[in-house]
Amino acid sequence: MTKTPLDIHTIRRDFPILNREVNGKPLVYLDNAATSQTPQQVIDVIVEYYSSYNANIHRGVHSLSQEATDAYEQARIKIQEHFNAAQSHEIIFSSGTTHSINLVANGFSSLLKKGDEILVSAMEHHSNIVPWQMLCERTGAVLRVIPMNDNGELVMEEYSKLLSPKTKLVFCNHVSNALGTVNPVEQIIEEAHKIGAAVLLDGAQAAPHIKADMQQLDVDFYTVSAHKMCGPTGVGILYGKEEWLNKLPPYQGGGEMIAEVTFEKTTYADLPHKFEAGTPNICGGIAFGAALDYMNAIGFEAIAKYEHELLEYATSALLKIEDLKIFGTAKEKTTVISFNIEGIHPYDIGVILDKLGIAVRTGHHCAQPIMDFFKIPGTVRASFSFYNTKEEVDVLVAGVKRAKTMLQ
Repeated sequence: MTKTPLDIHTIRRDFPILNREVNGKPLVYLDNAATSQTPQQVIDVIVEYYSSYNANIHRGVHSLSQEATDAYEQARIKIQEHFNAAQSHEIIFSSGTTHSINLVANGFSSLLKKGDEILVSAMEHHSNIVPWQMLCERTGAVLRVIPMNDNGELVMEEYSKLLSPKTKLVFCNHVSNALGTVNPVEQIIEEAHKIGAAVLLDGAQAAPHIKADMQQLDVDFYTVSAHKMCGPTGVGILYGKEEWLNKLPPYQGGGEMIAEVTFEKTTYADLPHKFEAGTPNICGGIAFGAALDYMNAIGFEAIAKYEHELLEYATSALLKIEDLKIFGTAKEKTTVISFNIEGIHPYDIGVILDKLGIAVRTGHHCAQPIMDFFKIPGTVRASFSFYNTKEEVDVLVAGVKRAKTMLQ
């Protein structure tokens, strides 16, 4: 196996939380699919904002407001460049992926009619199911589901059959949060565009591992949360092609999103402000830019290579445990391993692992249809980031073995 080019131990020193103990044990943090940890370089940017130039942005003539505005808009440009959007105004700041998806779903309420069809995949997070169900209730559109197979891969032949002139929208996660599957999004987009349908990709789980290129993908909408990418919670972005963002009505009314207001009529601001009503998470947006700087300095190719090593190492080690089954065995995966041990509830394993200082996620991972497909109540999910180590994988494996001994 090729030696990783990353200096993991130097990288780990950037993350203060990795030095703490949980229940008297060194923390082994393996819940990165829920939220990643934050490096000191990003924490410093947050502290600097509140210490040095905390002010509301846009329209302010005083120096602090101008400094904050410049930093916030510079972060938007960093995000545009990272995701290779054609224009910075195609980057809409939001509170995260869920907010972004709801923004698009709300906008399409005025564009759909009864009998139109929208497609979602069988492996979606609830935030990429519920808004579309609500949209169907409002418009009379019909929700159809792209099925998956026992490996946790979409059945693309069935996807092709589902597409028709009635299909107006296709929604799919780039990477499954519950299984780690990397979906064939290029094919999904290409086939949808052939019949005139728009495509939204939920990029929350992909963005920490894959540097997605909006122009190369030719996707219509893409959503991301900063807290999955070493940034703060409560901030994310919606990328949308300019032509689509201009078609959608504003999601919320208030300050910032207007051009002119009278009691008779209001006209709306140009992009991106049309969708950014109210005072935004200014510090969060600036810190998101800093988090992208941090990850890009390490390099996404190096991150992907090292994380693939971790995935292979952890998968091999866990499969040596008798009665352990991994759910999600797609050929293309990111560093998510969902597993169960026969006869043991995943929650019980998670509790014992926590006593050993090991943080994993248990349950349905906001993806109940996946659990229903496999006829299980949930899984234990270990999800890795570039700051995790093979030694931590060994601790996890030892912990699972101990939990198995105690619970069987």
